[in-house]
Amino acid sequence: MRKLLIISIVILSGFRANAVELDSINKSEQIILIADMQLQIDINQAMNNMYNFKFEKAEQEFKYFKKKYGWHPLPYFLLGLSEWWKIMPDVRNKSHDDKFLAYMDTVIQISERLHEIPKHEVEASFFLAAAYGFIGRLHSSEERKNWTKSAFAGKNALNYMQESEGYHDLSPELLFGDALYNYFREWVPENYPLLKPLLAFFPRGDKVLGIKQLKEVSYNAFYTRTEAMVFLMRILGGLENDKPRALQISEYLHQTYPDNPYFHRYYARLLYTSGKFSSTKPVAESLLAKIDSGMLGYEGTSGRYAAFFLGQISENTKDFEKAKYYYRRAIEFSEDIDATDTGYYHYALLSLGDIYKDEGNEKQAKVFYKKVKKTAKRKDKVHELARDHMKDF
Repeated sequence: MRKLLIISIVILSGFRANAVELDSINKSEQIILIADMQLQIDINQAMNNMYNFKFEKAEQEFKYFKKKYGWHPLPYFLLGLSEWWKIMPDVRNKSHDDKFLAYMDTVIQISERLHEIPKHEVEASFFLAAAYGFIGRLHSSEERKNWTKSAFAGKNALNYMQESEGYHDLSPELLFGDALYNYFREWVPENYPLLKPLLAFFPRGDKVLGIKQLKEVSYNAFYTRTEAMVFLMRILGGLENDKPRALQISEYLHQTYPDNPYFHRYYARLLYTSGKFSSTKPVAESLLAKIDSGMLGYEGTSGRYAAFFLGQISENTKDFEKAKYYYRRAIEFSEDIDATDTGYYHYALLSLGDIYKDEGNEKQAKVFYKKVKKTAKRKDKVHELARDHMKDF
């Protein structure tokens, strides 16, 4: 069922606010906020604070704009986006879900009413598609698995996204949904052939065009610029095997928002997987330091990445005591967040076993090899390696 929802979910990729009486607003004086340049200048620092995890400062500004533009979905959307980024570093943490969903529900309520005004129909469609898209992304996460709610949200997102198609001259923001649809409409059947018959009812996409459109949004949009860069980074780095370009984007995001743990972690990961170990080391050390200091958003998922990378780097430079220290930290982080079914956990255990084996400590090596065999699947390569290495005793 989960795979059936991919297209509908990825197309885009306070509590409930009091109802706003649009009828009390002089409709002729309402402005198209999504395209208002002065507002973008005024709100720019607040957006930067949000992406840099300075949520209190960002939300103070967003709430000011809510008082000024309470008739419009934009301030509620930004407040919801702030809650979304509190979720991003650790999607297992559901403490922000209710507030996030309440803000997005308010976006939908206000946008539905704004949608009835011809002047704002396209703008309202954008916010409806975006709100439903984010709701779908949350419900589809592995930690929530609310497939019915996700499918409903995804279907609505697609419907409203199609309403704003062809109006990109109004705002480059409107291109964001088209970009994601174009890419994933083709990527999904290529990777999940069983879905091809189901996707016959969807208009064809174009992966190359989708990537081009994401780049355009990342260059020219304001509200969706960073979100487009995140998708572009993940697509290029994980799906298109264009790690050099993905690494450039991740470096920019980390340097621009150095206290964003998600960007920090992704940058370290791309450096490591690109074989740039000397550059990985200080980035991973900084990641661990921020975790140890209790910085907002820095938690065990980032910790197991950083510790494992540093363990590998230390082992490669023959600093085995440091390697053991970092591998143990990677194991501890993984166990703390119940991520003992991952490669980082299993290979940290295997590497520790190998180090103790080389040191002649057979008893300790067996402890880690046996733990690999216990927690990894028998068909996994790491399970096979642990079995083979134990044959030497």
